[in-house]
Amino acid sequence: MTHKLDRRHFIGAATAGAALAVNSARAEDKAAPVNKSVVHVAAPMPFDPKSVKGFSERILVSHYENNYGGAVKRLNAIGEQLAALDFDKAPGFQINGLKREELIAANSMILHEVYFAGLGEANKPGAPLSEAIERDFGSFDRWRSEFAGMGKALGGGSGWVILAYDKHGKRLINSWAGDHTQSIAGGDPVLVLDMFEHAYQMDYGAKAGDYVKAVMAITNWSNADRLFEKYSKV
Repeated sequence: MTHKLDRRHFIGAATAGAALAVNSARAEDKAAPVNKSVVHVAAPMPFDPKSVKGFSERILVSHYENNYGGAVKRLNAIGEQLAALDFDKAPGFQINGLKREELIAANSMILHEVYFAGLGEANKPGAPLSEAIERDFGSFDRWRSEFAGMGKALGGGSGWVILAYDKHGKRLINSWAGDHTQSIAGGDPVLVLDMFEHAYQMDYGAKAGDYVKAVMAITNWSNADRLFEKYSKV
């Protein structure tokens, strides 16, 4: 299967085909020298969708192309409208609407990228991240129990579970988000669990708990290791 989306930037550099890469390309628009919008390009899948244990190729491709790819397309379209907007004359509802949709699309893009980067061949976190998890949660098993429990609690609804590095507290936390506009200020996502039904309904129906179990069984920590090292040094 050929995947049309090919994004040059997103949260984390790709290695061993398990993680994704970050790179932002800015549009060159000579006709609009003042306002320029950032052009976002979808990253390639970090895994072979035919070989991810516990998930069908159909749901992974649909999730990637329609939900993640759709967010990238929306973000670009919103950026074009914002770049052309006269903020001195535009009504408040138009500004509020565009900026809210920009936030939703941007967070959807970023969180999906971290989510996909955490799927694939299961492994364990590297020593620095493992030590930080034990420090901040008491043990890896305690972290895992909390992370999975939060995912199950969101089952039947929607949202995200985010293992994030809190720059303010200089620690790791499991952050809850009911939608794309909720996240801890100053928190950088390291590992993400997508609890919107589009992530599991085709394969698991209403059995959100089985989906969470499947994700936990194939968690690839390579990208999380890299992101933690990056964020914790700031």
